[in-house]
Parts: sequence; C-alpha cells; structure tokens
Amino acid sequence: MEFSLLGPVEARRNGKPIGLSGTKMRTLLAALLIARGRVVPDARLSWLLWGAYPPTTMNAQIYTYVSRLRKLLEPEVAIVRRAPGYAIETGDSLIDVVEFERLERESRAALQAHRYEEAGALLNRALDLWRGPALANTTDLLVEQQESHWEEVRAAALENRVEAGLALGHHQHLTAELVRLVCDFPLRERMRAQLMTALFRSGRQADALRVFHEGRRVLADELGVDPGAELTGTYQAVLNGSLDTAPAESLTRAPREPAPTGPVAPSTLPADTATFVGRGRELASLQALLAPGSPVRRGLITGMGGVGKTALALRAAHTSRYHFPDGQLYVDLADEDGTARDPREVLVRLLRALGEETAAGDGAYGEGMSPAVAFRPGLDELVRRYRARTAGRKLLVVLDNVSDTEQLAALLPGGEEPAVLVIGHAHLAAAIGPHTTVVEPLGDDDSLALLAAAVGVGRVAEDLAAAREIIAYCGGVPLALRTAGARLAARPHWSPALLAGLLAAPANRLRELRFGGLDMARSLRSWLRLTGVAEDDLRLCSALGERSFSAATAAAVLELPVVLAEDLLERLADASLMDPAEPSGGTNGVPQYRFHRLVLCYARSLPVRIPVDTALPVAS
Repeated sequence: MEFSLLGPVEARRNGKPIGLSGTKMRTLLAALLIARGRVVPDARLSWLLWGAYPPTTMNAQIYTYVSRLRKLLEPEVAIVRRAPGYAIETGDSLIDVVEFERLERESRAALQAHRYEEAGALLNRALDLWRGPALANTTDLLVEQQESHWEEVRAAALENRVEAGLALGHHQHLTAELVRLVCDFPLRERMRAQLMTALFRSGRQADALRVFHEGRRVLADELGVDPGAELTGTYQAVLNGSLDTAPAESLTRAPREPAPTGPVAPSTLPADTATFVGRGRELASLQALLAPGSPVRRGLITGMGGVGKTALALRAAHTSRYHFPDGQLYVDLADEDGTARDPREVLVRLLRALGEETAAGDGAYGEGMSPAVAFRPGLDELVRRYRARTAGRKLLVVLDNVSDTEQLAALLPGGEEPAVLVIGHAHLAAAIGPHTTVVEPLGDDDSLALLAAAVGVGRVAEDLAAAREIIAYCGGVPLALRTAGARLAARPHWSPALLAGLLAAPANRLRELRFGGLDMARSLRSWLRLTGVAEDDLRLCSALGERSFSAATAAAVLELPVVLAEDLLERLADASLMDPAEPSGGTNGVPQYRFHRLVLCYARSLPVRIPVDTALPVAS
C-alpha cells in the first residue's frame, strides 16, 4: 500500500488508486497516518471532522467511517480500536511524509559534511514527493492545524537545496527560481538572503540591495520587526563586496550580526500575550493611531477589571514597535492592590530606562541609600528632565493603571513625536483626547477559542456543552477564561463538567476563578480602588441584580432621589463597573444599565458596613 499526504490525500494498492469517498473519510485517514501508530482520541477526530458543533451521533458516524476504511485497506493495513480512540497499523506500506522526512534528514547530514551534490540530489527526490498543498482535500480544520508545519518543512527543504546549489556555483541557474520562491515566501529571510547572494554573484549588486530593502519593508509591515542577523549580514557583505570571494562552506552558517554602533534603544514592554484572541477592530484602530502620520498619537484604553485592556495595549505596542526606533517604554502606575504609585518613583524608572543614570540621585528610592541623605529632586525637576529626554524622539510610552489626570499629566512625554497609550479610567479621556477604546467582554466564539487555547482543543471538544457553561459563567472576561483554562490544564483528571459545576453557584464563582497568580476578585478589587469608587456604593447597587434597569428603577430600589441614583449609576458606568444597556422598545428610549455578572458577584461579596453610603446624600 502507498499513502500520499503531501498534496491531495490518496491511497494506492499496487499503483492503482483506492476510492476514498468524501472529505471526512480522507480526513480520518490522514489524521490516523499523521499520528504514526499512536492513538487518536475520539474527541480529536470529532473536532477535525465537525469542529465545535459535532452531531449528536458523532461516535456512530466515526465508527461508520472507520468501518468503511477497514474494508478498503485490509488486509495490508489495520485500524484498531484502542480507548479512547483509534490507531492505524500500516505494516510495510509506503507513506510519502515518512519518506520525505528520511530524505530530508539524510540531506542535512550531507550538507553539514559539505557533500553538496549528494545533498542536492536527496533534496530533489524529497521535494518531488510534493504534489500540491499538503492535505489538500481534507477538512479545513485539519488543514489549519497542519498547514503551517508542512509549509515550514517544505520551505526549509527548498532553502537547503538552494544552499547546496549556491555552494556548487549554480547561482545564475538558481536566480529565476529564487525570485519565484521569495514571492511565494516573502517573510523567509534566508531565502531573501540567498536571492541577494545569487544576484550579487551574477553581477547584479543594485538588484541585490533592492531585494534587501524590499524585505525590510515587508518585515516591518507584516510583522513589525527589523531584518535578522542572516539577512543583515548578507546586506553588509553585498555593500563591502565580500560575497564574491566567500568560500562555499560559509554558506551553511549565518553571518554574524554587525555590532551596534550606537546606544541600544530601550524596550521595557512586557512579553506579548500568547493566547490573545479576537479584538480585531480594536487592535486595528490602535495600530492606526500609532502609525506615522496619525494626527493625534495618544489613546485611552478602558474597560472593567480583567477584560484584557493591558493585553490589547501590549499587542498593539508589539505589532507597532517598528514605528518607534528610539524605544518602547511600559510602566505600571499602581501596586497589585490598586494603590497609585508616586509619580516621582515612576519618573525615576522612566529616566533610567532612557539612559539618565543619575536620575534621582542613584538610590533615592530604596536602593541602599538612606532617604535622609539621598538627593531627591522635586516632581517639577523630574518632569522637566523627562520631557527633555523624550521631546522629538520616536518613542512609544504605555502607561498602565493610571488613576487620575494629575498623575497622568506628570508622565506625558514632551513634544508631539512620542506616542502614548494610557490604560485607565474613562474620565482620563479629558486629558488624552478623543481616541478612546472601550474593551468589552469577548463574544461566545472568541471566548470558546480562548478557553481552548488555554486548556487545549481536545479538552474543550470532549465536553463542548460544559465548556459553553464555563464561558457563560466567565461572562467573556479573558482573565476569568484564562484562569478557568489554567485550572483545567493543571488538573488533567478534571472534566470541564466538574469545573462548570464549581462555577455554577454565584457565591462561589470568584473563589473558583483564582489559580496561581490569576485572581479575578483581586483584579476587580484593584480596579475598584484605581477608579476611586467606594465599596459601599458598589455593594449598595448590588441589590439591583443582573437584569437591566433604569435610573428610576434604581432610585426606587435604593430609596434615593432619581437624580442621585442616576449620578451613582453614571459614576459606576464611567468606572466600567456598570454597563450602559441598549434601550429596548418597551423602555421608551430611557437609558438602561446592568451589572456584568462577575462584577455583581464581587459587589455582593463586599461586607455590609453601613446601610447607605454616608458619602451619598439621602433623601429627607
């Protein structure tokens, strides 16, 4: 038997095709072959065949597909049931992916030993096995999971074959092929460096330099990065003319990156969030704000605690950092409990990141020097230094957990050139300008995708109904979803249904949404302190429940004048602790409000100290 996956999925017996009817049967066969004899669980097969919406008869249908395959492939090949799924035993069958990997492995050994003709021959045989895009006639779900892997494998093999050809002096013959390959793989820096080498050795220095500059632009536009060591090294070699005399064996090693000639631009951005999901519209808006030519490069990001404001800001910052060659700075303006940090301390950190070693006297803030003797410049002096350092520079500054306009004013950089992203209270819009991004909870599809990214697709697929209960209890809040996913991932013996049961009771929900450093209640507590809303106000309003209501309804429940109830609701809405709800037809257009279910859980958990907030006037 022969099996082909590097192109449309096919099976042949004695050279004659075997009729594999239907996309799902080919998908099932491909999934079993890719597993190389390991068990493929029913849950994974279900996901690959139907995605998040399997039929109620999925187990029976999988069994039917397996039975049909057995009849087609026996006796040479056996498909066996091994709980919790199926495995394939291929015997002496030939599988193109296995043969490709063997040839590619041998070719790499030949390259390392400088046996370039042998390496080229092996790679030609390996690449001839490809008949088109891998798994071309299977479900999109299988293709999406495998596509990037097989594209990387094929591209690496093509690069190695080109390397062998360049080492043998075949640059003129390879130039046309490399032009096509660079068009097909515009982000492959090694291919672009190989094309530059072929062009230069063919006497086309200007074309080689053009290829580099085009690559730099593509990398910046698509990934927000500068060219790496190999491509930059090839560029330098073209400029100084060293490529025409480079020994063949040097082509197997990446050129050294040129030593930096100036100060390194500061970058204090935390790592990007690996499980970032959704937010396409918001991210595009922030990227446009940070792009060169934007009239106002200052924006505010606001939303309830745990909703993903910082994750969105960091994704925008990382994807736009190539616009800011002078540096990208991040600073958190609050402690874990939401207490605002002294602006002087924050300015010292920013100035040191910008290279001012003597800022605040080198130790004025807890670095081994007594506060009584340390030199402590005033806030005005630190602000002056900071604005002088930042004026006219292409900097990005991300200010997280900003509490008020006074704190913010001291930390805005000098001039119009630096860009600023501020994460904080809605009232900060008065100081930032019109560009405000309100981060709302994720929809159901994105919530399910985030949970699957945190815990694994298989765990979600094995009990999709329970997974949907979990995302409903988390209310689309990324921190809650990541916490739930982390708990499941750390406890393989737990089922999604077990966690859903733990989250079902509102009184227990926030306690269950705490794991390691992830804590939904702590995030809400910190946000509450940051926004300055009194706990008693939030606890008072928890009597309004989860349904939407008007200010008049709130006034009746809270026994307050309507004007005071409306003011209270607006303050909570400004702090993203209350959501403005769309007026429905039955409300005659009267503005409506509602609690997010996790905020309501937190509000009801707060202790009752006094019947009514003493800071709030009570009707006489």
